[in-house]
Amino acid sequence: MRSRCNGACRSRFRSTCLASCVALLLYAGGSSGQGLDTPRFLDHSLLIAPEYPCTWPASPFPRFQITHQRTIGPDSAYNLDALLIDGNTGTQLDVPPHSVARPELKRAKSGLLGLLFTDKVEAWQFGGEACVVDVRDLLDQAPNGVSPLVRPEHVRRFEKQHRQLRFGDVVLFRSDYTDRYYQPLPEGRRFIADVLDRKAPGYPDPNPDCMEFLAARGIMALGTDSASMGPLPDLAEPTHFAGLKHGMIWTESAVNLGALPSTGAFYCILAPKHQGGPYSDGRAFSIVGGDLPRRLISSCRNKRAIDLSPTLAPDLPVTSPGIGTGEHRQTYLRVDFLYNPELDMWHHSHLMDATAGTHLVPPSYSLPRDRNGLVGPAIVRGWLAEYEKTYGPRGTSTMTAELVPLDWTSGPARVIDVRSLVGSTRPNSWPASPEITPAHIQAAEKSCGELKPGDVVVFETGHLDKYLKPRPNDSGVWADPLCGKSEGWPAPGPDAVVYLKRKGIRCIATDAPDLGGVDPRCALMTYWALGSREMVGIEFLHNVGKIPAGGYFLFAALKIRDCHGGPGRAIVLY
Repeated sequence: MRSRCNGACRSRFRSTCLASCVALLLYAGGSSGQGLDTPRFLDHSLLIAPEYPCTWPASPFPRFQITHQRTIGPDSAYNLDALLIDGNTGTQLDVPPHSVARPELKRAKSGLLGLLFTDKVEAWQFGGEACVVDVRDLLDQAPNGVSPLVRPEHVRRFEKQHRQLRFGDVVLFRSDYTDRYYQPLPEGRRFIADVLDRKAPGYPDPNPDCMEFLAARGIMALGTDSASMGPLPDLAEPTHFAGLKHGMIWTESAVNLGALPSTGAFYCILAPKHQGGPYSDGRAFSIVGGDLPRRLISSCRNKRAIDLSPTLAPDLPVTSPGIGTGEHRQTYLRVDFLYNPELDMWHHSHLMDATAGTHLVPPSYSLPRDRNGLVGPAIVRGWLAEYEKTYGPRGTSTMTAELVPLDWTSGPARVIDVRSLVGSTRPNSWPASPEITPAHIQAAEKSCGELKPGDVVVFETGHLDKYLKPRPNDSGVWADPLCGKSEGWPAPGPDAVVYLKRKGIRCIATDAPDLGGVDPRCALMTYWALGSREMVGIEFLHNVGKIPAGGYFLFAALKIRDCHGGPGRAIVLY
C-alpha cells in the first residue's frame, strides 16, 4: 500500500458497513413515506457575534471573542480561528451541576446529580417531542426588572388544549422574547442588561412550582426563548434547583419557537462536550414534516442513542500540534473567572481553536473568500496547479459555520470500516496516511447497498478509540503520526471526495483527528475537493463502531458568525 495520493491500494481491503438498506428507506432525507411531506430542519439558535448581547453582561463574565488567527495567504493554507467562549453564550444548555452540589460536599443541595456535567449527560436526553407551551400573553406583563411567572396553570392550559405531558417530551416555553429583543448592541441591551438595571420588564420564566409540576409528569428536558430559565429578581436559583435536582436539562435563549407546531416535532439541542461543564454553549434545532420526527422521538423516548463526541479537556490532545515549531493550533484551555462557594465550583470560559474536538469543516476553511485571495505559502502554488489540472478550479467560498444548512450535517449514518488499511504503509514513507479511495467505498456499497443522497458517510478508522489518552500518553493521536514516528490515520483522497459528491453526499465524517491525513499536500487537496464541491466535513468522532443498523446521524455546530470551523456535538439515534 502506497501513501495517500500516490496510487491505489495494493493490499486487500475488507470493508463492513453497519447501516442497512432498510434504514436507508426509513431515513432517506428526500422521502418521508408520506407523499410529498418531507422532513424540514428549523433552527432555534441565536447568532453568536461580538456585536450581539450573546453573553451574560454582568461582571466578571467574559465577552465572546473570535480571533482570525490565520487567513489563507503567505503563512497559511487555511483560515484558522480561535474562540474565547463562555458556556453562557448564545443558545445554551444547562445541566444539573449548575445548581446541584457534588455529593461529597454533603451540603443541602448535594446529590449524585451534582456529577452530571455536560460530558456525562446521556445522548437520548438531548431530544424528544417538542411541546410548545404558549405564554406570549405574559410578555412584558411585569414591572421593570421583574419576570412574569409561568405557573402550573399555564401548563395545564396546554394540556387541556392538546394532551397530557409525558416522559420523552421537551417542554418549550414560547414567549417570543428572543425574537423581539435579541438585536445588535446598543439596542440589544434590552435583551438582558436593561432588565438587570431595572429599566425594562423581565423575561417570562417558570416558577419553582411549575418545575415540580413538570417533574411529576416525568419531563426531563425543557427549553425557553427567554434569556435564562431563571425568573428575576429573586427566583432564578430556586427555579433552577427545583428542576435540576430532578435531573432535568434545558435550553436557554432558544428562538423561532413560533415556527413549531404545538406537538409532533422532534426537538434537540447539541452542545460541545466540555469536561466538568455545568452548562455549555449549544445549537438547538427541530425537525418537522414526514415520518422522521416520529422515529427520532421514539428513539429518545426509548433511550436509543450513541454519543460520538470525545470529551473536551485540557489534558487531552483535542487540537493539532502542527508540524514544526509555531504551527500548533490554539490549545484548548479552561479559564476560571468566578468562584461559587455554595457549589465549590468555578464558572469558566474556554479559549479554544474552532476545530477543537468534534467540529465542522465548512468550505471556507480551505477556500479564499474571492478570486483575489492569495494562494497560500509558496509551496502551495505548485500543489494548486497540480490539483486544478486534475480536479478543476479550486474555487472560493464565504460559507462559514453559521451558513451551513443544518440538514447538511444530519442524515442516515453509513459507516464504512477502513480499519483494514491500518498498517498498510511502509515506515520509510512516513509521515504518510493510507488513502481511502473510490474502490474502498464501492466495496462497502457492494456489501451493504449503494449510498443515497443525504446519507452521512462515516469512516471508521479506529484511530481515536485507540490513541485518545490524557497526557503524558497523548502523542499517538497527533504528534507521532505527524512527525513520522508512526503511521498516519486512514483518510480520503480527493478522488474519494469527487466520487461521494457524484453519489449526492454532502457530509463526510471520520473518527480520526481529521479528514486530511498527515501529508500536507494530500490533506490540502482533500479539503479543496470538499470545499469546491460545497461539501462539509465532521472530524474527531469516536464510538462509530457502536452505530447500529438504521442509525440516524445528528450533528450541529455552534452558530458563530464568520467562523471557519465550528465546535459541536455528534450523536446517533436508532
